[in-house]
Amino acid sequence: MSAKANVQLTRHQTGWALDGIALPAGTSLCSLLAVSRASMMSLLRGSDRANGPLLAPCDEGHEVWASGVTYLRSRQERESESTVADVYSRVYEAERPEIFYKTAGWRVAGHGDAIRVRRDSSWNVPEPELTLVVNRFGEIVGYTAGNDVSSRSIEGENPLYLPQAKSYDGSCAIGPAIVLTDHSLSDIRISLEILRGGDRVFQDETSTAMMRRSMEELVSFLFREMSFPSGVFLMTGTGIVPPQPFTLLPGDEVNIHVGDLLLSNVVAPSESD
Repeated sequence: MSAKANVQLTRHQTGWALDGIALPAGTSLCSLLAVSRASMMSLLRGSDRANGPLLAPCDEGHEVWASGVTYLRSRQERESESTVADVYSRVYEAERPEIFYKTAGWRVAGHGDAIRVRRDSSWNVPEPELTLVVNRFGEIVGYTAGNDVSSRSIEGENPLYLPQAKSYDGSCAIGPAIVLTDHSLSDIRISLEILRGGDRVFQDETSTAMMRRSMEELVSFLFREMSFPSGVFLMTGTGIVPPQPFTLLPGDEVNIHVGDLLLSNVVAPSESD
């Protein structure tokens, strides 16, 4: 990829598109991430204008993984919520990062889709994260915006409840596009805005410059003893955490900026509403 410019890869109902130009029929992200970065760019050729609603920019067969406690702010907030606070201090300082499975590609919500909060959790928050797009060789080919929706009351009870706090229907959104780039990702602006009834109830911002670990380090640990023949998405942790007792409510609009990308989702009504 040229370091002079970024390109955006989007997914429509009619297929994949590069900066709005449809890719050849049969092109999938899985096939693009199965080859080297250089080969991927040579394959990206299109003709017709793409159309149709945007979908989450991942294929159903992809996996989304996530990193935790990569920012000091995240460590501090998770220490404050937990009955075993030293666990998060040790993770932050340790050589080995916290990496966990988030969800399958078919569960991922796209830009404009609904996200959810758990009915058995009393404290739920969005977590805005730069999400890496990595090919089968462990090469970072780009990034997208991600929302690692989390149930903090469940995780705070016991760190072993992490899968239930992090992985459930509606807990993951990414989009609206993949920025393909070989630029450094060490200083990308990330912001979070939450609207309730049209009023802003929370706003904050950070940068990947505040991360303790590098992107390459996180990817290298993910790929230890693990293979991803069709590539993988890796959320890189959050440096923005709404303070207690703030919790997401049905109808809240969550807007996440990662670089120039805007990922917007609304919290779905509960089944009892």
